[in-house]
Amino acid sequence: MKRSSMFLVQAALMLFGVAVLVGMLWEPQTEGVNANKTLMAIYLDPFVAYAYLGSIPFFVGLYQAVRFLGFVGAGESATPAATRSLRTIRYCALVVVACIVGAELWIMRMHGDDDAAGVFALGILATIAGLGTAAATVALERSLRRGGLTPASR
Repeated sequence: MKRSSMFLVQAALMLFGVAVLVGMLWEPQTEGVNANKTLMAIYLDPFVAYAYLGSIPFFVGLYQAVRFLGFVGAGESATPAATRSLRTIRYCALVVVACIVGAELWIMRMHGDDDAAGVFALGILATIAGLGTAAATVALERSLRRGGLTPASR
């Protein structure tokens, strides 16, 4: 890929990260159960705090993805630093999957009698996306070990 294309992909990833952060800050205020609560009570709710704690690996992985794309754009995709970025992305994706499974278990335990099919469907989709990300990083890492990205693939 050309350097300008790589920059565009990096900018899109950063914009996505900002959108996720804004959504995470805005969404708890719109829930019906939080209608008459103070901001302190909304954001200190244990589940919201768990969601924020679980989002840290997501943002670390997003940063590492931007960093890896920078290595690829500079032609340094086969360096140890690029490989470390891929490994960090994989671990972050797996931690995010574990946090999502933990949140699903929390919801089942605390609200077992409610119909939470939508929440579980979103959790399953996010889990599949996280596992797909981890699998893609493994494949990319193996490709880099076998000889790096060839000029034809750039």
